[in-house]
Amino acid sequence: MSERTRWIDLAGAANVRDLGGLPTADGRTTRWGRVLRSDNLQDLTVADTRLLLDEYGLKNVIDLRSDAEVRLEGPGPLTRVPSVTVHRLSLFAEGGRHTDVTADVTADVDKALPWQGQSADGPEQDRSIGHYLGYLDDRADSIVAALRVMARTDGSALVHCAAGKDRTGVVCALALEVADVTREAIVADYAQSGDRLEAILRRLRASDTYAADLDSRPADTHRPQPATMEKFLARVDEQFGGPLAWLAGNGWTDEDTAALRDRLLS
Repeated sequence: MSERTRWIDLAGAANVRDLGGLPTADGRTTRWGRVLRSDNLQDLTVADTRLLLDEYGLKNVIDLRSDAEVRLEGPGPLTRVPSVTVHRLSLFAEGGRHTDVTADVTADVDKALPWQGQSADGPEQDRSIGHYLGYLDDRADSIVAALRVMARTDGSALVHCAAGKDRTGVVCALALEVADVTREAIVADYAQSGDRLEAILRRLRASDTYAADLDSRPADTHRPQPATMEKFLARVDEQFGGPLAWLAGNGWTDEDTAALRDRLLS
């Protein structure tokens, strides 16, 4: 892996990068090869899998997709690798009143994406922030569990959803907050998915699960804007006293913080 780029080029995924090399408030940097982030892993080739296993020591996959998405798309090729553990941690309140996905066997494929169910009124940015806060309201258990997987000491962990930008972006931002990465770097990492937006959308349009919804909206409305993550984190500060305080209110401990920082920081 190169310190000049955090991108990991795979044939079967478009939005894959390493969370290494990011600056912290006290002058340290995050370690390379500890946590990776990605879009959907359904199309990984044999060579892609070998690269993740051999060069990154992949041991844990954090799959943030909904139950409906996994049923419609399949669990992915990494589930067939004995040395890799896949952790299914949806950020949707599956079957609940506020769910964005119909989670029964007659799943509505038009609601399989994280932005589904949002009002057509109001700025796009405000809708995204509200949706991100909904992840915190609906699935604190999944978020805490995902961060604990990242803190494991064996190999690397890879977190992904469908596009690798919204659900994955929120979970990665919270993990980086625990590691005391600067807000500027967290926001920049979130927005970096926009560099691969065309390729991300092309992959999703090739799937019946996502194509109709993507075609119903202008492509640029899917672009992650820096101000969205800035305002989301500011709302977490205002409502909960910051990401660490929110985590602590949902079962996260000082020992968890120490373990994740030890894992992520050089």
